[in-house]
Amino acid sequence: MYYSLFAAACFVASASAHATFQDLWINGVDAGSSCVRLPLSNNPVTDVTSDDLTCNVTPTPSSGVCPVMPGDQVTVEMHQQPADRSCATQAIGGDHYGPINIYLAPVDDATTADGPSASWFKISEIGLPSDNPDYWGTEVLNDNCGHYTFTIPSDIKPGNYLLRAEVIALHVASSVGGAQFYMSCYQINIGGTGTVSPSGVSIPGAYSATDPGILINIYQQLDTYEIPGPSPYATTSPTVAATPWPTTATWDTALQPSTVPTVVPTSIPGGVPSSSTDGSGTPSPTTVPTTVTTVAPSTTVTPTTSAPTSTTVASGAYGQCGGIGWTGPSACVVGFSCVVTNAYYSQCVPS
Repeated sequence: MYYSLFAAACFVASASAHATFQDLWINGVDAGSSCVRLPLSNNPVTDVTSDDLTCNVTPTPSSGVCPVMPGDQVTVEMHQQPADRSCATQAIGGDHYGPINIYLAPVDDATTADGPSASWFKISEIGLPSDNPDYWGTEVLNDNCGHYTFTIPSDIKPGNYLLRAEVIALHVASSVGGAQFYMSCYQINIGGTGTVSPSGVSIPGAYSATDPGILINIYQQLDTYEIPGPSPYATTSPTVAATPWPTTATWDTALQPSTVPTVVPTSIPGGVPSSSTDGSGTPSPTTVPTTVTTVAPSTTVTPTTSAPTSTTVASGAYGQCGGIGWTGPSACVVGFSCVVTNAYYSQCVPS
């Protein structure tokens, strides 16, 4: 009785709790929707044999390619409604519990590449990190205002890639075809001098509708969970802990913006500022945007680490003012202070 009532409630909730991966951060820099192929709706894909499983249903084309370096910290951001970045609403609600998978696929041109024909390798995953109580990857998203952060492998060969972020919602997955797949593809260019091209899988093709991590009743005590797809390259999935998983946000929600940048930022630390490459990782001639929609944080943040102060040039409001590899201004205009976001990026925020 408990299960039938719970499942019925989830069917109702599923109609209004769908979601979309729609924004990207690189080393703490907000790239917004500048390089994502946005889905036409927040509805899920349920057919694991459909080409829609790769980058969603006829996603909107994008001309932007975000520059990324091996070792960079990249964050995907999910919300229920388009252009919504509020932390007041769950990223994916309605008890849409399940894992998160992050894939990469090398392509000749990220702006035109056909996802279903690419070779995909996984670089991050989180399924059921705790069974006391059962706690899912999607709850990490909800506890962190829709953000999930991972590292680009340090030895990956440079070039254009598609980055695929995926949630598999298992709230009605006890029958074949019940699992719901939510995914978006981001267009990135990886720089550096890496040499590794990991072996990949086809999407669709990597999943079966009867995989134990796809056909599953989650309304029972689960002590193990088999995340669908291949094992991630150069990293491991969190093991299922017998202690409660910490639910305190690791993402600084005080800095969560309310609007969405639509132009690839030029201030991404360490990135290769290119919209395409010749396939070897060397930027091909291109015009790099010189403006970006900047966003004010929701609250004033007090610096916790001292930032550089000596300079002859001041960075403008919300501009970059420091970080590893940064050679620009290290001070801010009057009324703003340089705040260290991470080792790679400091930003001018209101004093």
